[in-house]
Amino acid sequence: MLNKMIVMGEKETFIVRVLIKKVMDAGIDCCYVPYSIDEINSHITDGLLIAICIDDSERPKVEVLHFLVDKMMENGLKMIIVGDQSDKRYICDNVPGELIHETFTRPVDNMLFVKTVTDYFKKMNAGEFKKSILIVDDDPQYLMLVREWLRDKYKVSMANSGLQAIKWLGKNKVDLILLDHEMPITSGPQVLEMLRNDEETKSIPVMFLTGKGDKKSVMAVVALKPEGYFLKSILREELIEKLDEYFALHK
Repeated sequence: MLNKMIVMGEKETFIVRVLIKKVMDAGIDCCYVPYSIDEINSHITDGLLIAICIDDSERPKVEVLHFLVDKMMENGLKMIIVGDQSDKRYICDNVPGELIHETFTRPVDNMLFVKTVTDYFKKMNAGEFKKSILIVDDDPQYLMLVREWLRDKYKVSMANSGLQAIKWLGKNKVDLILLDHEMPITSGPQVLEMLRNDEETKSIPVMFLTGKGDKKSVMAVVALKPEGYFLKSILREELIEKLDEYFALHK
């Protein structure tokens, strides 16, 4: 995977050029991007790390920051801030804390900056920043299909029964469970009840997977008050879009 970074600033100043060179010397693709909505829109891609460098020049306007935040949330990105205390406070007031990876006060320790960037990409490539999803379904073919759909964007684990899922959750953490509603032995509703009766698992969000789309079946699923549900006929692109929307709203 090609590690890519952009350094944003009002101008391509000496400090910006130094940071870009240091990062590129460490083997990371990096370029300068001005505070421009059009430029941001053309450079934002998945897996990108963003640095905002404010060094005696103008800060990015609030509307630019808000556009940047929307694009970052849409693509699951993080940012590094470089500036004095008031500059960092200004950015932090306009950017949600969960999007900020690290902050640096000028003058920047270049070695520490580069180490922070390289460590970030090591963790990202190891999947440490991905949201984790547990898929629970008794159909092994469907399990593998959904895993293949999601594995590039999410950290995916699988369980082929409700009891296996409960056992797995006793040792592992997860951000979301996709739970088959119609399973033999221990059904989806029974698994959900067990999860909600356990202090360790009761707060884990659950979305049902169901093969039945008739009104009666859907109402039975909704009555259990999961975070949501998906018909098993859903297409890959729609499933990923819905999951991205869910995580963007529940950061």
